[in-house]
Amino acid sequence: MPHRAKGFTLVELMIVVAVVAILAALAYPAYQEQVRKSRRAQAKADIVEYAQLAERHFTVNNTYVGFTLPATQSPREGTAHYNLNVAPAATTFTITAAPTGSQASDRCGSLSLTSTGAKTKTGSAPLSECW
Repeated sequence: MPHRAKGFTLVELMIVVAVVAILAALAYPAYQEQVRKSRRAQAKADIVEYAQLAERHFTVNNTYVGFTLPATQSPREGTAHYNLNVAPAATTFTITAAPTGSQASDRCGSLSLTSTGAKTKTGSAPLSECW
């Protein structure tokens, strides 16, 4: 009986590498989109929290003038994925989160919330997907 060698052939190994490469090519963009979505969710949570702080400021002072954000980035600690800004006026405010770095490729673009509760975005995605 002839002795048969154990192990994988080069062709079998190349087929496995090709399958793994195809799966990675499909999975990585989906992963990146989920990361952007989770960062967007954090920015939305920060915007809503700061809007509540603005309302408390208005209750005490009867104006939004003088209201400042406790933090100008989202998330508050670590690498900033959104820059936060507030535009207070006497009876209105707008809080905006502008994406930075790798988050700048997010389809929703900048997110804004006004004192009336109006939610807007600048990107090409539908509003329902962003908010």
